[in-house]
Amino acid sequence: MSQFISVFDMLKIGVGPSSSHTLGPWRAAQQWIQKLKETNEFLLIEEVKVDLYGSLSLTGKGHATDLAVLLGLSGADPEYVPIESIDVIISDIQNKEQLFFNNERNIPFFKGSVKFNREFLPFHANGMTFRGYAQGEEISTETYYSIGGGFIVQEDDHLAEDIEINKQNFPFPINRATELEAYCEKENLNISDIVYQNELVINSAEDIDKELHRIWNTMLECMYIGCHTQGTLPGGLNVKRRAFETHQKLIKDAEYTNQQEWITAIRSTEVKFREILKWVSCLALSVNEVNAALGRVVDWSNPCCFNVLFSN
Repeated sequence: MSQFISVFDMLKIGVGPSSSHTLGPWRAAQQWIQKLKETNEFLLIEEVKVDLYGSLSLTGKGHATDLAVLLGLSGADPEYVPIESIDVIISDIQNKEQLFFNNERNIPFFKGSVKFNREFLPFHANGMTFRGYAQGEEISTETYYSIGGGFIVQEDDHLAEDIEINKQNFPFPINRATELEAYCEKENLNISDIVYQNELVINSAEDIDKELHRIWNTMLECMYIGCHTQGTLPGGLNVKRRAFETHQKLIKDAEYTNQQEWITAIRSTEVKFREILKWVSCLALSVNEVNAALGRVVDWSNPCCFNVLFSN
C-alpha cells in the first residue's frame, strides 16, 4: 500500500545540523519516553544509557547526535525549545552528571551514558538503542532507526503508519510526478492547487494557513539570524561565519528595525542578475551557518525563502 504524508512532514521545523542525525535521534528519545509512560515504566527508571550505531556513531559528534539525545531525554522539543537555552541544558547535564528526565525528575546521567559504537545494525545504518534501568536491572530496551527527514521507525514498524491515509480519500491521488502533471493539465490547476486540495483531507484550512505561516516565520528568523551573527561556528574547526560580511555589503546603508522591515530593505536593493546571485549565496550561507550552529531551521527552506523575499 502507498504511503501518503502531509506537506508538513516534508517541511519540518527542527534544530540543525541534520534531520537524520540530529532531529531523528531527538525525536527517538521523545518517542521512547512516550512508550515508557504508556507502559507505566517511566517513574521506575533510575538510570538511562544510549547506544549509537553505524553512521550515527561515526559522524555523531559532528552532527551533535549525542547532544540531540540529551535534549530529547530532557523533554525539550526541537520545534519550540528556546535556542539560547540549548547550551544551558547540555552544560547542566554534563557538569552535574544528572538528567532532568523529560523535565519531570532528576536521575543520574554519567559521561559514558551515551556510547558510540562503530558497528552497524543490520536493519538500517542510523540505529540507536535506549536502555532504562531500575535497581540495577535493565527493564526497558528499545531500538529506533532514523531513516531521514526526521522520520523514526522501529524494525517491526510500517513506515509512517500513523499518517497513512487510504489513497481513495484524496481528490488527486499521486504516486508519480507524471500523474501530478496530468492532473494540472486536465484540471487547469497549478501544482500548489492540487497539493492544497489533497492537504485538506489531512488538515483543516485554518490549520494549513497557521502552519504555513509558522514555517515561513521560522525560515525568515533563520535567515535573519544568519545574516546578523558574527563569530565562528561550533565544532572545533574555527570556521568563520561569512554570511554577516556578505550581507553587510549587499544591504549597504539600508535602515530597518525588524524582520519585516528587513524584507522591504532587501527588495529596495539592486535587482540586477549579478546582485540577485549574490543574495542567493548570502541567504543560503546564512541558513547553512544557523543550521551548523544548532539553530532552528526548516528542511527545504532555501528556495522557498528566496522566492518569498523577492516576490511582490
